[in-house]
Amino acid sequence: MKRNEKVLKLVYIALFAALTAALSQVAIPTPWVPLTLQTFAAALCGYMLGWRGGLAALAVYLLLGAAGVPVFANFKAGAQALVGPTGGFLFGFLPMAALCGLQIGRKRAVTGILLGLLGLLLCHAAGTLQYAWVSHIGAGKAFLLVSLPYLLKDALSVAGAYFLARVLRKRIPHLNA
Repeated sequence: MKRNEKVLKLVYIALFAALTAALSQVAIPTPWVPLTLQTFAAALCGYMLGWRGGLAALAVYLLLGAAGVPVFANFKAGAQALVGPTGGFLFGFLPMAALCGLQIGRKRAVTGILLGLLGLLLCHAAGTLQYAWVSHIGAGKAFLLVSLPYLLKDALSVAGAYFLARVLRKRIPHLNA
């Protein structure tokens, strides 16, 4: 890989970490988990950058938030956001972006979307389990509170990110290298 290509990949990773931070602020507060565009952003990172780049962009996003930069929903930051009730969803974005990124090079939309939905299920599992643990409630009750009401919106976010990435990757040819 040439030096310019390495620099360009780093720029894209930083850009998508920043995009995730910006889309995280599009939030509708609810009593349990804010309704945000973070899921869309995490899927888009993977679909645009591949599994390594998507994973790296989300890792940068999480590290920025852990360091105190207010990048999480509603401008939250710090380690307490990661170990709090909704932190499992934040960690769940990592495998979600990686699984979305596995679709690069595959022609069938159904494969890409299914990989993204598998990542979404892992994200929701992590989020539900951490919410249950931190809130001292059962996993079933946590699922009903913080996962089930958001699954359809998040599934649509994954599909929307997939189709947007297909269009954008055609217009940005060096992403396909």
